[in-house]
Amino acid sequence: FFQKTLSAVKSWFTLFGWSKGQNPISIPHSLRRDVCIVQLTVSQEKNFKRKLDKDKGFYEMLLHLNGKPLPGIAASQSLPPDPVERMFHLHWQYSELLSFLKSQGAYLSHVMPEFLLTPEDYMIWTEVNTGLRVGSMRSSGKLSGRRIFVLEISAFETMSKRAWTDVLLQIFKVFVLPRVSSRVVPDPSSLESLQNMPGIKSEPLCSNIYSRYERSILIWLNKHYEKNRKIVWKDSQRGGIPPMRWIVNFDQDLLDGLVLAAQMAAYCPYLISTHFIKMYTNPRTHEELLHNSLILVKALHAVNLDIDIKV
Repeated sequence: FFQKTLSAVKSWFTLFGWSKGQNPISIPHSLRRDVCIVQLTVSQEKNFKRKLDKDKGFYEMLLHLNGKPLPGIAASQSLPPDPVERMFHLHWQYSELLSFLKSQGAYLSHVMPEFLLTPEDYMIWTEVNTGLRVGSMRSSGKLSGRRIFVLEISAFETMSKRAWTDVLLQIFKVFVLPRVSSRVVPDPSSLESLQNMPGIKSEPLCSNIYSRYERSILIWLNKHYEKNRKIVWKDSQRGGIPPMRWIVNFDQDLLDGLVLAAQMAAYCPYLISTHFIKMYTNPRTHEELLHNSLILVKALHAVNLDIDIKV
């Protein structure tokens, strides 16, 4: 599941995260490199400086998605030549990044700034703060009131990959999802058939799982599914009209492909007779679920929405 999430995040940010076209990324390697790659200049001072393509660094991506730079951090900067000073500077940067994202509504309490460092800088960080070399996973000492965890490098790389993935997911949530306009999301209570179904509130504090924008999408999914299920599958020979359902999450409730097919049918009704009519409306086996998924993927191919989707 995590690998599929990682692949989806990498694909989206590669395609849409940058102001001037696609920019392939790897998680966490290219993100850490973009933040802290340095080169030794020919000048007598021999200062370390970042060496990045214009508009291709991590903070440039954040500027593009947020519309304004991260407070107190410039996209172009010099880094201290001393490795320890450089590590502390980057650790401070990541602390500021996490604090800023959390102030925007991101859920990142489990991500520590040191998890975003390169392995080399993480080793320096552990040595400076614990006096120990990285050799085993153990708890040693405290930093700013919290316990320090020293990880094997292999465990650190796994943690770093997860941390950077979660940072990108939360960046998407706080900077991209808010572009969903509540004005274009119909009120599900306006549908007679939904009046007896529990509603999904869009108030900011009514859920500790989904943001108001994610709940707006759930409302949209409920509305189109209930409106279209009797239209799309009225002539179904593979189970008849699917039953009413209350869509409250983005994983289990979308597994059988019917909800997503109903959304597509709302905008591309010509796909009903060529694709969606062939779906199982009450799938019970893995084979039937796969059958529905393949039909949905073929429909996405038909309307050129098959971004990084393979059959």
